[in-house]
Amino acid sequence: MLDPDEIYTLTADAAGVPEGLHLVAGLTGFADAGGAVSQFTEYLLATLEHEVIAEFDADLLLDYRARRPIIYFDQDHLTDYQPPRLRLYLARDEIGQPFLLLAGFEPDFRWEQFTAAVLSLVARFTVSSTTWVHAIPMPVPHTRPIGVTVSGNRTDLIESMSVWRPHTQVPANALHLVEFRLQEIGAWTVGYVLLIPHYLADTEYPSAALSALESTSASTGLIFPTDRLREKNREFIGRIDEQVGENPELAKLVGTLEERYDAYMEGNTLRSPLTDEDGALPSADEIAAELEKFLATRRGRDDSPQG
Repeated sequence: MLDPDEIYTLTADAAGVPEGLHLVAGLTGFADAGGAVSQFTEYLLATLEHEVIAEFDADLLLDYRARRPIIYFDQDHLTDYQPPRLRLYLARDEIGQPFLLLAGFEPDFRWEQFTAAVLSLVARFTVSSTTWVHAIPMPVPHTRPIGVTVSGNRTDLIESMSVWRPHTQVPANALHLVEFRLQEIGAWTVGYVLLIPHYLADTEYPSAALSALESTSASTGLIFPTDRLREKNREFIGRIDEQVGENPELAKLVGTLEERYDAYMEGNTLRSPLTDEDGALPSADEIAAELEKFLATRRGRDDSPQG
């Protein structure tokens, strides 16, 4: 295997990192239903004190043609190039508790080398536990709490929080491999899969970020400020509920999702919140089409010049 230390560089601030911190991770790339991970990491970096302690080499890890960085064209010249970042931060929660945060793009290349690098950093800083989050779309209603599927070796969290425990093959995320390798060496690790209403998967759903913060708090004891996100979520849900209330057919379809969700949570023989007794999916297309019209209208209002 290639040397894991060659794909990242430590900063001077790395020397001051205390031992035994929690590592929290969220990488954007393959799937990010509801913008859960991007909102989660951006919110933490926007609201918490932090400094960079390690930076990964994007030129070695990223396929620029698949995820092109942004540059600004200012009439006749280029400005403000925004290079992709994958960094390890030392951050402090709302009451000053330090923790490590791994945030940025999911590597396209060198997964084994990247995983070895993360494990090297875990060992260097004597990390006490690793928590990571990602999100997938599911036919569940927005009127119910976001459920999670929990993986890893924290059986206490699996027993108390995991609402859906499938036996299935899934396309891997780079952090799946990190979790797998951490389990192999007996290090504490937990992964949260947030189950996001599929008709909101392409939006920035504030409740998804709130669920990521709450799940992370459950496994780390860290305290995060959430007032701004909660207010944003109330406004978002209010607009969705308004649209549902104005459309009887849409209300009926959301009601069907609610019935199936409730039946599953009450221990019904349904195999999962996804399916009915015959294994048939509820109609997502009609819900998605109606809500997409509403969200497109909303985006148009938000983008219009303000008087």
